[in-house]
Amino acid sequence: MSTKLLRSLPSIDRLLASRVVAEIADSLGRDPTRDLLREITDELRREIVSGQWSVVSGQLPEEETADNGQLTTDLMEEIENRLAQRAERAFRSSLRRVINATGVILHTNLGRAPLAPSAIDAIREVAGSYSNLEYDIDKGERGKRESHCQELLARLTASEAATVANNNAAAVLLVLNTLAEGGEVIASRGELIEIGGSFRIPDVMEKSGARLREVGTTNRTRIEDYERAINENTRLLLRVHPSNYRITGFTHRPSVHEIADLARRSAIPSFEDLGSGCLLDLAPFGVADEPVVSHSLRAGIAVVSFSGDKMLGGPQAGIIAGERAIIERVKRNPLMRALRVDKLVYSALEATLRLYERGSASVEVPVIRAIAATRDELRERAERMVERMTSLRGLRVEIEEGESVIGGGSAPEVSLPTALVAVTSARLSAATIEERLRRHTTPIIVRTERDQILIDMRTVASAEESIIIEALARIAAGL
Repeated sequence: MSTKLLRSLPSIDRLLASRVVAEIADSLGRDPTRDLLREITDELRREIVSGQWSVVSGQLPEEETADNGQLTTDLMEEIENRLAQRAERAFRSSLRRVINATGVILHTNLGRAPLAPSAIDAIREVAGSYSNLEYDIDKGERGKRESHCQELLARLTASEAATVANNNAAAVLLVLNTLAEGGEVIASRGELIEIGGSFRIPDVMEKSGARLREVGTTNRTRIEDYERAINENTRLLLRVHPSNYRITGFTHRPSVHEIADLARRSAIPSFEDLGSGCLLDLAPFGVADEPVVSHSLRAGIAVVSFSGDKMLGGPQAGIIAGERAIIERVKRNPLMRALRVDKLVYSALEATLRLYERGSASVEVPVIRAIAATRDELRERAERMVERMTSLRGLRVEIEEGESVIGGGSAPEVSLPTALVAVTSARLSAATIEERLRRHTTPIIVRTERDQILIDMRTVASAEESIIIEALARIAAGL
C-alpha cells in the first residue's frame, strides 16, 4: 500500500492550485507556502515509507478498494490541514498576551508588571509619530535624551538628580563602574545576592572593574566591619537589599543611617541597590519589608538604584537617583549609551510616575492595585464570577480562600489573603483543564493543586473575567 500512497502524493503545483492553499499563499506569500508544502510532503513521504502514516492512521480505504483519485484527495486534505496549522503558527506573534490567574503579582515568566492605561496611551502616542527624544523644543536645538523623567524622578525619590538605564542590573553596573573602577567596594557577605538569570553581585562587580572587599559574616555584619575595611583603595560602600531571600534568627546588618554616616565621615560615596524599588509605603497593604526609595536618600545614602518594572509598576528600566554630581558622572560614562532606554520606555515610565505624583497609583497602577485589593473585594468578585458559571455542566466551581505572593524576587516572606475560584471535573483531570486553558485563544495561566485548577482573583483584571468564563464554557461544552 505504501507504494500506492507514494504515487498518490499530489504535486506541489497541484497543491498550489487548490483553494485552501491559494488562500494561505495570499497571506503568507507564495514562496514561503511552497517551502512549507515541500516540507510537509517530504514529511509525509517519510511517514508512509516507515509505516507511521498508512491506510489505518490516515483513515484511508483498504488497498483493494482504494483508487488513486481518492487517495490523492485524502492526502491533499491531510497536507492542507498540516499547512493550515503551520501557517497559523507562522502568523501568530511569539510574544502574546496571557491572563495571569496564578496570584503571583510580579510573575517574571509572564512579563512582570502590566502597565497602567495611561502608560499604554503614552506609548501609543509616541510610537506612532516622531518625538522630541533628543530635541529641545524650547531652544530649537539638539537636546539630551537623559533629560526625560529626571526632574519627576528627583521629586518622587527626594533626590537631587536621576537617570534611567535599561534595567536595574545595568544600573548597578553603571554605578559600580563609574564610582569604583580600579578600586575596592566594601560589601557585607550577607548581601552578596543572586537573583533570577544568575545575576550575582560579585560577578557584576568584577565586570564593572571594581574589586569586592567582603566584610562581616553571612548572618551578622556590623558598621565597625565596614569601618575597619576602609583603606586608600576604597571607592564605595555598598548596601544591597536582599530582595528574594531573608536571613532570620541571630542576625544584624548596619542601617542605612549607619552606612550613610560612615560614608560622610570617610568621604567615600555610599550606594544602595534597592532591587524592586517602592515609591510609596506598602506596609498598609501588608508588604512591610520593602524599603521606600526616598527613605534611603533622605537618610543620606549618596546614590540608589532600583527597577522600574517591579514594585514601581512601570516598564522595564533601571533607575539611578542621588547626588547630582554622581548622577552627572554616571550619565557621562561611555557605557550609558549601550545601556540607555528608548522613547517607548521613557513615555511609559513618565506616565506611570505621573500617577504617583497625583496620588492615584494605588488605584491606577495595576501592580499597586493588585497589592492593595482586600480579601473582601476579591471574594465579592469571585462570587460574581462563580454565579455566572452555575450553568456550566460537568464542571464544579467553588470559592476557596488562599494566598497570593508578590513574586519578581520581591517580598519573599509576604503572602496576601485572596479569593480563589476552584474548578474541578469528574471527567477531566486538573492537568487537562489547565492545558486547555493554556491553549485558549488568549492563554490563561492558572495554578493546579489537589487535582483542581485555581484562579486567583488578585491577578485577574475585571475585564479578563469574561474571557476565563468563555474558555471554561467551551471546555464544559465538550464534556
